[in-house]
Amino acid sequence: MKSNLFLGLGFAMVGAAAVLAQGQPQAPVQGPGLQAAQDPGYPKLIATCKNPPPPPAAPAGGPGGAGRAGGAPAVPPAPAEYTVTEIPGVIAAGQRWKLVWEARGNNADGIIGTADGGLLIAQNDNRRVVKLDKDGKTSIVYRDTRTGGALSMSSNGALFIAERALNASITQLAPTHRILANKYQGDPLDCIGGLLNDITADGKGGVYFTMNGLYYADAKGVVTKYGENLRTNGLVLSPDEKTFYVTDGPGVAAFDVQPDGSLRNQRPFAKLPFGNADGSTVDSQGRLYVTGGAAVHVIAPDGKYLGNIPAPGGLNTMAFSGPDKKTVYVVFAVRYGTMRDAQIYAIGTIAQGYKGRAK
Repeated sequence: MKSNLFLGLGFAMVGAAAVLAQGQPQAPVQGPGLQAAQDPGYPKLIATCKNPPPPPAAPAGGPGGAGRAGGAPAVPPAPAEYTVTEIPGVIAAGQRWKLVWEARGNNADGIIGTADGGLLIAQNDNRRVVKLDKDGKTSIVYRDTRTGGALSMSSNGALFIAERALNASITQLAPTHRILANKYQGDPLDCIGGLLNDITADGKGGVYFTMNGLYYADAKGVVTKYGENLRTNGLVLSPDEKTFYVTDGPGVAAFDVQPDGSLRNQRPFAKLPFGNADGSTVDSQGRLYVTGGAAVHVIAPDGKYLGNIPAPGGLNTMAFSGPDKKTVYVVFAVRYGTMRDAQIYAIGTIAQGYKGRAK
């Protein structure tokens, strides 16, 4: 493990208020956790785009978001039954998921591990980043993010967040607070269209992100688009940062990473037997873990499908953490009625997460 790993997190925990004070000014968010497309100022901003995005799709349940039409349940559904079978070197048979954290009426996103076995959790609904420690206690690390969603920490300890409010941005939170990127080809990132979804930081000072496609913001904040015909969501680098993985609908695509962070040689890497691929992480042996449907799918470095870890419900983001980084954490995002219920479950593994990065 690099000795400077998680320096950014230590700085944040000691002096979060001072760090936030160094940030560049941004337009205030109009309402708690409001994403760009929901902001009343969105049409005016989009009207300035040289290359405007396609019209946003209506949210499920009508313009007001998911409601209780069509008999939507008033309480969370009961967990489904599941049986974990052995995946050699990854997980033992009979393991069970354990609920370790829950937030009613809110969400959880972009989880990453911390050096002490805890998690950082972004909540764009209340614009906070919270830490869940190894004993299950929570504390607020950052307040008043600009609808901050996915998190990533580089091998050098720089902590980044995807800020999803109007004038979306890739923002560095620690060791200094600054905007890395908020423009693409001279337009605001909002002009790309879609949600600023997931991010992964490299050791070169850049950040890859998904937003209606795949993009890379280099250390100077210059954004370049990569990939063809991708249905992107989650993304992650291999432990040696020579291979880049991005989910592509029910599968995963891979790229070769160049010395400057650019991507080459797009190719299909793996196909999930069920579910659309969402969040992802890697372990110390270079295996890729991808959530899809009600399972974590495990893929060898050569693309061979090794099996899956079934779960009691649909999953999105995930990360390794816990004692010796031998615990997988996943987020269940449940919407019931007009409420959201974010839950984090954990399961013990034989495999160890990669210790050279937070994720």
